[in-house]
Amino acid sequence: MTDPLAPIADSDIPYAGLTPERILDALESAGLRPDGRLLALNSYENRVWQIGIEDAAPVIAKFYRPGRWTDAALVEEHAFVRELADAEIPAVPALALPSTGNDTATTLHVHDGFRFAVFPRCGGREPALDVAETRVWLGRFIGRIHAVGARTPFAARPALDLETFGVAPRNWLLAHDCVPADLLAPWRAAVDLALDGVRRCYERAGDVRHLRLHGDCHRGNVLWIDADDARGRGDPGPHFVDFDDSRMGPAVQDLWMLLEGDRAAMQDQLADIVAGYEDFAEFETRELWLVEALRTLRLIHYSAWLASRWRDPAFPAAFPWFGTARYWQDRILELREQIALMDEPPLWG
Repeated sequence: MTDPLAPIADSDIPYAGLTPERILDALESAGLRPDGRLLALNSYENRVWQIGIEDAAPVIAKFYRPGRWTDAALVEEHAFVRELADAEIPAVPALALPSTGNDTATTLHVHDGFRFAVFPRCGGREPALDVAETRVWLGRFIGRIHAVGARTPFAARPALDLETFGVAPRNWLLAHDCVPADLLAPWRAAVDLALDGVRRCYERAGDVRHLRLHGDCHRGNVLWIDADDARGRGDPGPHFVDFDDSRMGPAVQDLWMLLEGDRAAMQDQLADIVAGYEDFAEFETRELWLVEALRTLRLIHYSAWLASRWRDPAFPAAFPWFGTARYWQDRILELREQIALMDEPPLWG
């Protein structure tokens, strides 16, 4: 398994050679006939393009960041999404296509050193999470995803836990001197207290089952198709995309990122999501002790992710505020807030 936080060497800027010509050649190597139309889509970890195809609908091509995942981990992700689609769950799987020199159709292709996959284009908008019916509908489909995800574990993809999303990112940031010297002591004190709070939350939750998750189930990774706009775009309702962060983890990981607003609003939202969820899968309410713990781990991991990608030119352009004294001061305050929140009673249950 490759370290997802592996730093980028100075001589290895990951996408410098991914020219438009190489992208089109890559699609041709997978048996497709691109017509030259390229539209870059919003993505930082990978590079994602909508590509026009002669006499066919456009497709989405995802070029994977070199060194992040092993081939086995990528194939395992593709197989999970295909398993969901075969169960009539609206997840968008990679297309199995012939590849140059390979007689068998595959979802993972390699061209000039770049690994990529091709997906059908799926339109849609972000779901209206302020609508109770939408939240219940999302909960039903997440419950179905988890019912499939609980069948077998991942073998090549890691777990989302205290070590991988908390301790390892903390240690990475310290080892690479990412925090300004004058803020290092207060940041380290805050992150260590936060990790202690995460441990307490896991102790309160008890022996939580891990299953295959979407892993990054926020509103941006759910495309919603309205009933009056479904013709030629797919079935109405939610369509789950971008399983790139799919991991083993607790079920509540795929629920809490859909919550927003104050505590009362999040309680109402969670009640609707869980009501739909339990139509297809049992939800252990003790996992609610993990909501703020998982949020804390995500915050720590996010800082390490940005730092580990900084030599990719896309990151300084997109996140110019990262690494400043103000950035780390805000992270210290954020972690202190999380320390208090993790000792409050869970949202609902």
